[in-house]
Amino acid sequence: MATTPTRTLQDGTTLPATGFGTYPLTGEDGIRAIVSALEAGYRLLDTAVNYGNEQEVGEAIRRSGVPREEIVVQTKVPGRDHAFDQAVASVEGSLERLGLEQVDVALIHWPNPSVGLYVDAYRALTECRERGLVRSVGVSNFTEQHLADVIEATGVTPVLNQVELHPLFPQEQLRAAHERLGILTEAWSPLGKRNAPFGADPVAAAAQAHGVTPAQAILRWHVQLGAVPLPKSSDPERQRANLDVFGFELSPDEVAAISALGRPDGRLFGGDPDTHEEM
Repeated sequence: MATTPTRTLQDGTTLPATGFGTYPLTGEDGIRAIVSALEAGYRLLDTAVNYGNEQEVGEAIRRSGVPREEIVVQTKVPGRDHAFDQAVASVEGSLERLGLEQVDVALIHWPNPSVGLYVDAYRALTECRERGLVRSVGVSNFTEQHLADVIEATGVTPVLNQVELHPLFPQEQLRAAHERLGILTEAWSPLGKRNAPFGADPVAAAAQAHGVTPAQAILRWHVQLGAVPLPKSSDPERQRANLDVFGFELSPDEVAAISALGRPDGRLFGGDPDTHEEM
């Protein structure tokens, strides 16, 4: 089993260059699927309070036999828990459900701007880091302004921002802001979900040229953009394929052609981010 390369975060810690999204894996089937992912070689597991599967993630880690120190576990504080004390309690609750003493990366799931307490929630996460409950602090679904707000208020730059990112929504402006700030980009829905552009000419051509699947071509596109994709699958064969994207390299022209699939209205999913299955 090949070792996945790692990315160094701005706090000096490391993160695998691709990870495993655990939504909507629950129950015994969910545990088996997460164990399968760990057996395939995934060492970054992404969960959240809102996914309702932190217990399953913790149980899968224990069943897998993979040493805890080899696995990066990240979870997220939901929008309803942004008051300082509630955010701290949310992290403590996540640790209890996961059965862990520390979570590697704690994220704010989304800024919940109508409530406007995301700075308080971020302060709470930095407090949890000081207490040793959290190793690294990040955010999810933050805009450039939200990032500026938490950095100005706390002096602590998030290690990463997990956002929707795929060929139809390549997020050039936000990725450029991340680059300036030293923030890693993580990608949820990295393939575009039901709208995955597997048949689009640039994707199909790249896949054919390198003898890989369209999904592998897209995931490799993420890697070469400097993003960490979080593909999801309960199928062991697809899990392995989604991880096997480090043995080939797209040309600059292929990367550019896939990026050019993006369009101004590239965001595919609407609704309230606090209840959205990805958030």
